[in-house]
Amino acid sequence: MWYSVLACDYDGTVAKHGRIEPETVKALARCRDSGRKLVLVTGRELPELLDICPAISLFEWVVAENGALLYRPATRDERPLATAPPAEFVQELCKRGVAPCATGRVIVSTWEPHEETVLATIRDLGLELQVIFNKGAVMILPSGINKATGLAEALAEMEISPHNVVAVGDAENDHALLASCGASVAVANATESLKKEADLVLSKENGAGVGELIEQLLKDDLADLRARAALRRGATSDRPPPLDRGG
Repeated sequence: MWYSVLACDYDGTVAKHGRIEPETVKALARCRDSGRKLVLVTGRELPELLDICPAISLFEWVVAENGALLYRPATRDERPLATAPPAEFVQELCKRGVAPCATGRVIVSTWEPHEETVLATIRDLGLELQVIFNKGAVMILPSGINKATGLAEALAEMEISPHNVVAVGDAENDHALLASCGASVAVANATESLKKEADLVLSKENGAGVGELIEQLLKDDLADLRARAALRRGATSDRPPPLDRGG
């Protein structure tokens, strides 16, 4: 097989309203049983993910906190991939009325419309932090950390090239993830900007879309998509439009 890894975003992609539907769990299991590896790549913090995702054991690796934390379900080992922002940053956000303001091992997160206060606080404290958006969520991370860098760490552990990965997502924070992989796929409910960048746009939403992708993957290893994705990686301009399955 060429595509030996399926990398999935969580919310809005493999999960709907925070949960993975039973049929999607079955599809993921079929993909794993085919000899492929599953990697979950999410902006969520690990404790809440463990609480809402009983199927997490299906995944070889979990990239949490939008690329800042690596977790292996089989061993329960976790490894931060960056240094958390200083405590004074979170304290200052609270002083300026940013609420809710959640902290993980590395990530700091809140919601719109607090992004202007967040950016002002980063500027005033002279910090090298970046702000990433995800359908209303505002995530603050060390510069250079994203889903692509987190996935790269997981792939290094598995000794697998990103060219052998198909990634699927739905939102703003999935651009780097999809761009870093051999094939990029957007579910039908994805943002229009992500659909424009994807090699394939699925006809179904959320987990049903992931199931649709898995069926195609198991059928012929995405043979039609492979050549198209290779053209995208080699092209410098005028990349062709994505294959649209009705999304």
